[in-house]
Amino acid sequence: MDTRRGMRTPATMNESQDQKDVTTGDLVIEIADSDTPEASTSEKPQGDTSTADETLNAQAKKETVLSDGEAHILRELEKQVSNSVDLGSEIDYKTFKKILRVKDSFFGERYFKLFDTNKSETIEVSELLASLRKLTQANSTEKLNFLFQVYDQNGDGFIDIEELRTALRSCMVESSVKLGEEELDMLTQALFEEADEDNSGQITIDELSAVIQKNPGVKENLSVGVEQWLKPPTKAKKKGNRHLTKAYFLNNLRKISFFAILMLLNCILFAVGCWNYRTSNWCIIVARGCGLCLNFDCTFIVVLMLRKCITWLRATPVGHLLPLDQHIMFHKLTGILIMLFTILHTGMHIGNAIMVAESQYNLTVPAFIFTTQADIGWVAGFAPLSGVLLVVVFVIMFICSMPFVRRSGCFEVFYWTHMLYIPFWVLLILHCRYFWMWFIVPGLMFLLEKLFRSKMIKRVRYGNSFILEVNLLPSEVTHLVISKPPNMRFQPGDYLFIQIPDIASSEWHPFTISSAPELEDRLWLHVRSAGHWTKKLYEYFNTYEAKKTTQHKAHVNKAFDKATSDAHRNVDTTVSIRSVQLITDFAKSRKFKKSYKSRKSTYKRKAETHKVVNVQCYIDGPYGTSSREIFETEHAVLIGSGIGVTPYASILQSIMYRFKAYKRCCPSCTHSWYDEVPPHVMNLKKVDFIWINRDQKSFEWFVSLLTQLEMEQTMEGGLGNMIEMHMYMTAALNKTDLKGIGLQMALDLIHKKQDKDLLTGLKTRTQPGRPNFRKLFAKIAAEKKGNVKVFFCGHPMLGKSIKQHCEAFGFSFCKENF
Repeated sequence: MDTRRGMRTPATMNESQDQKDVTTGDLVIEIADSDTPEASTSEKPQGDTSTADETLNAQAKKETVLSDGEAHILRELEKQVSNSVDLGSEIDYKTFKKILRVKDSFFGERYFKLFDTNKSETIEVSELLASLRKLTQANSTEKLNFLFQVYDQNGDGFIDIEELRTALRSCMVESSVKLGEEELDMLTQALFEEADEDNSGQITIDELSAVIQKNPGVKENLSVGVEQWLKPPTKAKKKGNRHLTKAYFLNNLRKISFFAILMLLNCILFAVGCWNYRTSNWCIIVARGCGLCLNFDCTFIVVLMLRKCITWLRATPVGHLLPLDQHIMFHKLTGILIMLFTILHTGMHIGNAIMVAESQYNLTVPAFIFTTQADIGWVAGFAPLSGVLLVVVFVIMFICSMPFVRRSGCFEVFYWTHMLYIPFWVLLILHCRYFWMWFIVPGLMFLLEKLFRSKMIKRVRYGNSFILEVNLLPSEVTHLVISKPPNMRFQPGDYLFIQIPDIASSEWHPFTISSAPELEDRLWLHVRSAGHWTKKLYEYFNTYEAKKTTQHKAHVNKAFDKATSDAHRNVDTTVSIRSVQLITDFAKSRKFKKSYKSRKSTYKRKAETHKVVNVQCYIDGPYGTSSREIFETEHAVLIGSGIGVTPYASILQSIMYRFKAYKRCCPSCTHSWYDEVPPHVMNLKKVDFIWINRDQKSFEWFVSLLTQLEMEQTMEGGLGNMIEMHMYMTAALNKTDLKGIGLQMALDLIHKKQDKDLLTGLKTRTQPGRPNFRKLFAKIAAEKKGNVKVFFCGHPMLGKSIKQHCEAFGFSFCKENF
C-alpha cells in the first residue's frame, strides 16, 4: 500500500477477500476471531507490514473495557438487533437498513459493504457487533479513515468529484434538505476544491484530513460521529424535582404566590363553611364547607377569562404583580378544584340523604335526591334535583375540555360543550340561595364583555372587515391579509379572534397578529392547518376562484421602503432568486478546473399561491399577551418553534419601524443618523431571535421578512447588530453524525465565501439539529447587555426545557399559550 497517497493496490484488495477485515491506510477493522490476530497480518503486502504491525500493536495496547457511553450504545444496539433477528443468525441488506434506521440507500449500502468483507451479501450478527466494538474503540484518525472508505465508493483509495456528489446527495436526503441540481453542484464543487489542494482531480485521505482540520470541531466530533448513526434513541434521565429548587421559586414568585393565596382562600372558606354548620351531622358539615368553596371557585373561574380586563390590567402597575400570563393555567386549575369539591359535596349530600331521608322526611333516598318532595332549597324545593343536573352539566364540560378532546381534531366538541356555562350558572343560582351575591359583579363584567364582543358592537366599532388577500404557503399555512379598521389599536404580539361566516358562521378562533401595528391599512394572520377549522380554511381558499391569481415566492411587507421591497418582489418559481444569485456569484468567484454541464434544477420549490379575494370576516380583539413587555426589556430573547414565530414576526417589524422613526437626515447633504430612541418608546439594547423549524420549507413562511430585516440592518449603519438571528433546522443532521458531516462542511464553505445561507438565502447560517440552550444562553449572559428576558411561543415540552435553562441562568421567562 502506498501510504503517502492512501492508495490500495489491486493485490491488497484481492488478498483482503480471503480474510475478514476492512483496511484503509492505518485503520484495520478486524472481523476475524480476536484470538488469532496473526491471520490478519500475515497476508499483508510487505510494503505495509510495519504499518500494519504498528497499528495492531497500538490496538493491543488499548483498553478492552468500553466507556459507559460506548458500552450503552452497544448494549442498546444488541437489544435492537435481537428484537428483529437472532444474534446467532445472518442478516441481509434489507434487515441491516431497517435495524439501523437509514433513510437513504447510499449510506446503508456503503456500511453494509464495508462489513460484508466476504461479499456474501449477508453479515453474521456476531461479526457485526465485534466490528462495531472495534470501531467504537478507534480514535478520531482511524474513524476518519472509515469516513474516507464510505465516500470512496469504488475502493481505489481516492474520492473523485462524482463520488463526492453522490455522497452529498445522500447527505441531503438524510437531513431532509431539498436543493436543486445546481445547488448540489455548487456544494460539491466548493467542498471538492477546498479538499483537492494539489488540483489532481482526486481527494486523498491526507487531503480529506487537512480539510477537516480547517473546520473547528469536526475532527473531535468524529470520536462520536461514526457510532452516532447507529446510536439508539436515548430516554431522558429523570432529574430531581426542580419545583423545589430556589431558582424555580425566585423565577416563579408571582405564580407561586398567587397559587398559595388561592389555596389559602379555599382552606379558609372551607373552614368557615364547616364552622357555620358545626351543629349539623358530619355529612352536612363537610358538604357546606365544600359548598362555600364552590361559590367562590365557580365565580373566580369567570374572572380568569375576562380577556378585556386582563388586557387592561397589563398596562397598569397591578399587571406586574399578578401572573396574567398564566390566567388560562389558573382557569384549568380552578376547574379541577371545582370538580374535586363537587365530588366531595355530592358524596356528602348523598350520605346525608341516606341518614335522614326515611327518619326525617319519610322518603326513599331516590325520591329525596331526584324529586322536589323533600322541599329543600330556596326555589320550590329544587336544591337536590338542581344539584344532580349541575353535576351532569359540569362533568360533560370537564371531560370535553380535556386535552385528548381539544387536540384530537374535536375542537368543536370542546367549544359547544363549553357553551353549557349558561345553564350551569342558571342552575347554580337556583341551587344555592347566596350564589348570586358572589356572582353578580363578575357576571355583569362577563355580560358586558360578551356584549362588547358581539357582532353588532363590532360592526358599530370597526365597520365591515374583509379578507383582501390570501397566500397559501408551504406546509398548508394560510396567510390572511385583512383590512385593518382605522380605529383598531394593538401592540406587537397581540392576538385576536376571527370568524369567517363562509367557513363556520358561529365559530371564533384565536390567532396571533403577525403584522406590525405600524402597518396602517392591513393586518396579517398566519394560520397553520392543524384542526378541522384550519384545514377547512386552507381548502376553502385553495379552491377559491379569485379575481386575480398570481404565483410568487413570498408576500412582501409593502410598508417597508419601496427599494427594499422591490428587491424581493420577483421570485423564480423553479429556483429562488437567492439561490440563483449564489450560484452566479460562486461561479464568478472561482475558476473551476472541472465543472459540470449546465443542469436544470430538479427540485422545484412549491410556489405560494397568491389570491386577491373579498371575503367578509369578523374580528374580536385585540387581546394582550406577555409579549407586550418586550419593549420594557433590555435584552430580549425571542424563541419561536414552527408557526409559533408569528408574534415575533410582528415584534421584529415593529422594532425596525421604531428605529426608523428616529432617523434624521441632513438637509444639506445625504448624511443620515439616528437619534437615541427614548426608553418609553423602546428600552431594548439587544434582541436575539431564535427560530426552530423541523424542515427547510417552513422557513419560507417569513424568509422575505427576515431578509428585509437583514438588509435594513446592513443599509442603516446606526442599527448595528441589535437584532441577531439564530436559525435551527431539527431534521438536518449535524457534524456529530457521519451522514451529515460532508453536507454541513459544504454549507459552511458556501456561507463563508458568499455570506449567504444556501438553505434560506439569509446571511444567518442555518444550524443543523436542536439548539444547545446551555451554550447559547451562556453566550447571551456574557454579552451583558442588561437584564435578559426570554419570550417563547411553541410546543409546551420545548417551553419546559427552555424554562429550566432560564432558571439556571437567572433569566426571566414568558411563555405565550400556543
